[in-house]
Amino acid sequence: QVQVAESGGGSVQAGESLRLSCAASGRIFRVNDFGWYRQAPGKQQELVATTTRGGSTNYADSVKGRFTISRDGVQNTLYLQMNNLKPEDTAVYYCNGQIQSDGQTRTYWGQGTQVIVSS
Repeated sequence: QVQVAESGGGSVQAGESLRLSCAASGRIFRVNDFGWYRQAPGKQQELVATTTRGGSTNYADSVKGRFTISRDGVQNTLYLQMNNLKPEDTAVYYCNGQIQSDGQTRTYWGQGTQVIVSS
């Protein structure tokens, strides 16, 4: 059984920072692509940032220069450092992992963590 769980959300003022964490646990052989997505009220889910096992990263234009994605391969943990937060960053943030377990690669999603940014 594989689980993915986010933490670190909260309520902050515009310009402040938050760090999100995502821990993958269970019978994991390998975590391949790992990423953050978000969904704001009344909007579709969108990609925030992703990282490959080799270290390549990809960011949404709206967060470039403010957010940094990183991963701890040993601990199977993903992070998202969010600086200079804006009210438009308010959303539920979800972790997504392409995880090899028991001979198969599947997509796993966390339950999400709420981020609220006030102006």
